[in-house]
Amino acid sequence: MRSGGAWRATAATAVFGLLLTALAACADLGAQRPGGNGAGAGRGTARTRTGTADPARIPGVGNRFRERIPSGSRQVVAVYGAGRNSAESTVVLYTRRGPAWYRARGWAAHNGKKGWTTRHQEGDGRSPVGVFTLSDAGGVLPDPGSGLPYTRSAAFAAPRWWARSHWHDFDYVIAIDYNRVKGTPPNDPARPDGRSRGGNIWLHLDHGSGTSACVSLSKPAMEYLLRTLTPDRHPVVVMGDRAALAA
Repeated sequence: MRSGGAWRATAATAVFGLLLTALAACADLGAQRPGGNGAGAGRGTARTRTGTADPARIPGVGNRFRERIPSGSRQVVAVYGAGRNSAESTVVLYTRRGPAWYRARGWAAHNGKKGWTTRHQEGDGRSPVGVFTLSDAGGVLPDPGSGLPYTRSAAFAAPRWWARSHWHDFDYVIAIDYNRVKGTPPNDPARPDGRSRGGNIWLHLDHGSGTSACVSLSKPAMEYLLRTLTPDRHPVVVMGDRAALAA
């Protein structure tokens, strides 16, 4: 565990009883379908009116969401949903050097099994559209070299009465700062905007189909993000269906 993580493990264990309910926000126990390894989408290039590439803009992200990205952010995890009601998505990591954004890596992924929403509610099966900071990480497995504060705890483990394909969903997680308190373990139960607004929305390991609200990726993708995202670069996730992001 990383330095200062002892209190995190204690906090995570204390909320284990609440975690079983909260974990349901991160997994779909319905039909499975294989997920891909590559990421062909999200590779488009932002264009100016003259049709030339504009490296100062993240591809597929319109002014509304671009303006919500903190000026100090130098890492953006863009989640491009295939459609408003689709569970299929593509995740692309962009890094900024000077005024320009560069595509670092991309992966196939899944989001909420019912797609996306701008007004997420607990249990709606949709992932929230928006721009959110990424501050904390954790999981069942040992810290793989995370740049973000990492809490290792067995409290993250999916219940064994879930489908076996979901047992490793939370081996690694990165908390999406939606309706949570930053600087706490990802499974902290606090909900500043109320429990009806949902919570425990994470990046986590993929099980081959849609989630209840989280975004899921392959284990290598999660390891890469954990080792690459760092607080000094102020990482954020920009997530939603393509039409919403482009607005």
